[in-house]
Amino acid sequence: MIKGLQMNEVTMYYAEGSNRITALDHVSISVELGEFVAVVGPSGSGKSTFLSIAGALLKASEGNVRLNGNNISTQTEKELSNIRLQEIGFIMQSSNLVPYLNVLDQLLIVKRMSGKIKREDREFATKLLNELGLGSKLKSFPDKLSGGEKQRTAIARALMNNPNIILADEPTASLDTKRAHEVVSLIAQEVKSRQKAAIMVTHDERMLEYCDKVYRMSDGGLSLAES
Repeated sequence: MIKGLQMNEVTMYYAEGSNRITALDHVSISVELGEFVAVVGPSGSGKSTFLSIAGALLKASEGNVRLNGNNISTQTEKELSNIRLQEIGFIMQSSNLVPYLNVLDQLLIVKRMSGKIKREDREFATKLLNELGLGSKLKSFPDKLSGGEKQRTAIARALMNNPNIILADEPTASLDTKRAHEVVSLIAQEVKSRQKAAIMVTHDERMLEYCDKVYRMSDGGLSLAES
């Protein structure tokens, strides 16, 4: 079975009155385990739709999406919900931390969503946070964290269920340059060491140095950028 993410000839249409708008136009991409790719492009080019389909949040009008060799294009909503929880880690523009949970509990809530929290879950969460330099912040609440610490917590949370796919949507949007480099280098490091297939949508071209491949999106089309 092929691991990672494959999108084949994915097209997405939206109805706008009597018109049909093409948000994605025959997009194909393959991201293998251990590979970190970036998708760049102007606002309105289709990046958000692309990421939503890759993350099983939207179903494509045409084409198919495979996660770990399984075609998710024909799955039910319940099956897609389970796929999002178990097989995909999301890192968003803002960290989206729960204000009344400390750093350790931000990770454990992911396990609670899929069942009971076990001792090994706590150990894995603590190990992740230590790896990402947050060992002294386990009991800290979000209002006591810096922007970089919040995003590092979000990275750890995305890895908590040990998913094969990591999707990052503008993860440096709210960070200064130093923190942005820190966060993206950490994502790249985790992708390599844990063998994840990762896509980062970004406007920040300074972050592309951490990526194995760069794709450009324009008017719903996706093409590999020249190196």
